[in-house]
Amino acid sequence: MNVLVVGAGIGGLTLALELHRAGVPCRVLEAVPELAPIGAGVNLLPHAVRVLDRLGVAGPLAAAGVETAESVFFNRFGQLCYREPLGRHAGYAHPQLSMHRGDVQLGLLAAVRDRLGADAVALGRRVVEVSDDGRRVTATVEDAATGARTTETATVLVACDGIHSAVRAQLYPAEGAPRYSGVTMWRGVTPWQPFLSGASMVRAGWLTSGKMVIYPVRNAVNAAGDQLVNWVAEVERPRDTTRDWNRVGRLDDFLDVFADWHFDWLDVPALIQGAETVLEYPMVDQDPLPRWTFDGVTLLGDAAHPMVPRGSNGAGQAILDARALGEALAATPADPRGALLAYEAERLPATTQVVMTNRVQPPDTILKEVHDRTGDRPFERIEDVISQEEMAAISDHYKRVAAYDKDLVNRP
Repeated sequence: MNVLVVGAGIGGLTLALELHRAGVPCRVLEAVPELAPIGAGVNLLPHAVRVLDRLGVAGPLAAAGVETAESVFFNRFGQLCYREPLGRHAGYAHPQLSMHRGDVQLGLLAAVRDRLGADAVALGRRVVEVSDDGRRVTATVEDAATGARTTETATVLVACDGIHSAVRAQLYPAEGAPRYSGVTMWRGVTPWQPFLSGASMVRAGWLTSGKMVIYPVRNAVNAAGDQLVNWVAEVERPRDTTRDWNRVGRLDDFLDVFADWHFDWLDVPALIQGAETVLEYPMVDQDPLPRWTFDGVTLLGDAAHPMVPRGSNGAGQAILDARALGEALAATPADPRGALLAYEAERLPATTQVVMTNRVQPPDTILKEVHDRTGDRPFERIEDVISQEEMAAISDHYKRVAAYDKDLVNRP
C-alpha cells in the first residue's frame, strides 16, 4: 500500500507524518514551486496539539509561537465582558498555541523531509485530474515550470488541496458557489509591545459595528522585545467573494470602523496601521458534502469541509482528519479503500457539526449577546447584562461541538 497526498498544507503534511508513524509509504505533491511563510495567525487548540505531540513535532512548533494563556472578550468600548483560561492554564494536558501559519507549515515540512526524505514532498506539481481503475488511483500532474503533464499512481489518493481543490471540483463538478455570510475580514501581523497577559487572545466588538480578534504569534521579534501580533478585523461590509487567502486588502476599506478604538490596554487603529501588509478574505463556507470518498479517493481538511474561519478550527479540524485517516489505514492495511470509508464515517459528521455551528453559534456569540442586550452601548456592570454562567455555557457548548472540551482531550 502507498498513499498519494495532494497538497502540502497543514493537513497534508500532518497526514504524511501520521502515515510515516503507521509505516505506510506516501508521497506529497504540492502545486506551488516554493513554500514561503505567507499568511497570518493560526491557533492550534489542545486537541490538535495532542495529535502533534504524539507525532513529536509539538515541542519544536511551540518554540516558534506563543502558548496562549487566556481568552478575553470586550465590547467595542474596551470594557471587559468575559475572561477564561486556555490550554494548560485551564487544566488541559496540552497547550493552546498561537502561531504564524507559515511557522506551522514550514515546521511540519521540515519534519516530513527529515523523516521521509528530501524527495517526500514534490513542489511545483499540480494535480489536475484523478482516475481510478478499481485497484490503483492515477493522478495527472502538471509541472509548474514547464506545463508538462505526467502521471503518478498509488493505492489511494487523499486530496488536501484546500479551498480551491481540483479533486473536489472533479468529484462535484456541479457544486454551487461558496456561501457568503455578508461579512468580510481583513487581517495582518504587526510588531507590538506585549499587552494584557502577553499571551491573551482578544475578541472585541461585534460584526454589525466592527469586531476584532487579536493575539500574539511570536515572541521577542526585535531588540525592543516586541511580539508579532496577529489581528483580524471583521465587518458586515459585503465585498468581492473571491476566495484567495493572499489577496491584498486596503486600509481605507475598513479602518474607519475602528478609528476610535483607543483603549488603555491597546491602541487598535495604530496596531492595524502598523502592519506591513493587509490581507482581505470573505467570510465564506460551503454546505457540507454527503460524502468525501469515491473508491480510492477521499478529501481532507479545507478540501473536505471549508468553514467560516471562526473558533480556531480550520487547521485543527484538518489535523484531526489526518489523525483519523492515519489510524484507519494502519488498522486495515489489507483494505485501504475500506479505511477511507471508516475515516469518512468518523470525521464527516463531526466536521459537519462544526461547519453548521460556526454559522450560528461560534464562541464569540458571547459578543453578540452583549451587543444585542446593551443596544451596542457601554454598560455599568456586565452582570446586569449577562451572567458569567451564561457566557461560560456558550463557550463550553462550542468546545463540545468542536471536540476540545477538557474531559475529552485529557482522556487517555
